[in-house]
Amino acid sequence: MADRVPLPGSILKKTCCIVVFVCALHLSVTLVYYLSGQDQERIIHFFFQSHTTSPPTTSETPELRTPTGSNFVMVAPQANPVKNELGTKATTLPPCPETPPRLVGPLKIEFNQPVTLEEVKDQNPNVNFGGRFTPNDCIALQKVAVIIPFRNRDEHLKYYLYYMHPIFQRQQLDYGIYVINQDGEGTFNRAKLLNVGYMEALKEYDYNCFVFSDVDLIPLDDRNLYRCFNQPRHLTVAMDKFGFRLPYTQFFGGAASFSKEQYDKINGFPNQYWGWGGEDDDIYNRITIRGMEISRPDGLLGRCRMIRHNRDDKNADNPERFNRLARTRQTIDSDGLNSLTYTVIRTEKFDLYTKITVDVGSPLR
Repeated sequence: MADRVPLPGSILKKTCCIVVFVCALHLSVTLVYYLSGQDQERIIHFFFQSHTTSPPTTSETPELRTPTGSNFVMVAPQANPVKNELGTKATTLPPCPETPPRLVGPLKIEFNQPVTLEEVKDQNPNVNFGGRFTPNDCIALQKVAVIIPFRNRDEHLKYYLYYMHPIFQRQQLDYGIYVINQDGEGTFNRAKLLNVGYMEALKEYDYNCFVFSDVDLIPLDDRNLYRCFNQPRHLTVAMDKFGFRLPYTQFFGGAASFSKEQYDKINGFPNQYWGWGGEDDDIYNRITIRGMEISRPDGLLGRCRMIRHNRDDKNADNPERFNRLARTRQTIDSDGLNSLTYTVIRTEKFDLYTKITVDVGSPLR
């Protein structure tokens, strides 16, 4: 018997039937996803996935890595969703870059023209009540509490806020400024006020970096980053009062930064340095006793200016400072954060800073 010859067009008809079946299958699956509440993006992704072997994309935050040789403490932040007008998650902010892009370098710092808090507020509209700021275009690498020991220095504080708020913002810090005011007219205790500031700031926010700074020191270059590093950081290494030189190797005065772990490790500042001098050298001893080293910017980047002033008559030289310095190894575990006592008199929130007035007691007799 002769072979049967397929009718003309039969192969084309079968092909068309297969195409129609596949299309119907896709439409059915699409309808199921639509009815189950899936968004359009997932439907499109499913539809095209069957036509490609490329892996699906993800929106995970990339891992932050510290470059070799860098001594920055890189704190990988959590993604911060930004919501659109409907309140749904629209995008995710990236982490701020390690080197802030809006730094200007050397600064002109002068104290011959008075400034007002109203002027400072007008020039810093993004600073929130209480002196808080968070970048709105990226997630800050660190959460920084700026702690200032204080008493009767209101004019100096105006200059500090005038210059430092713009610097901190250009450095893209998530920061707050805390002015720790010693109540009364007793002997001044700078170190104890710094411990108080550390404890009180942590009650408000989960800070992981702490900058302890005198109110009368302003850096001359905003590339001197006021944040934390792998080692405790001395920030003001070249003051104009010392001819822009480090006065001695152990000098740790002015402004310094510690991560929370570093500060806890040294048990904070000692509480028993009443009057002027000694507490910064004690901190240097504590750092070395705990096996850490001092980190510093170079002598040019670390330059700063001091506002000239007369010393408070309740801040006379501490006659016991040398005896206490000789005993740091014996006192580090008993005098510090774990022995801190104080009473908060009042907490005041202003536009540009938070002021906490405290009773720190008096020297032991």
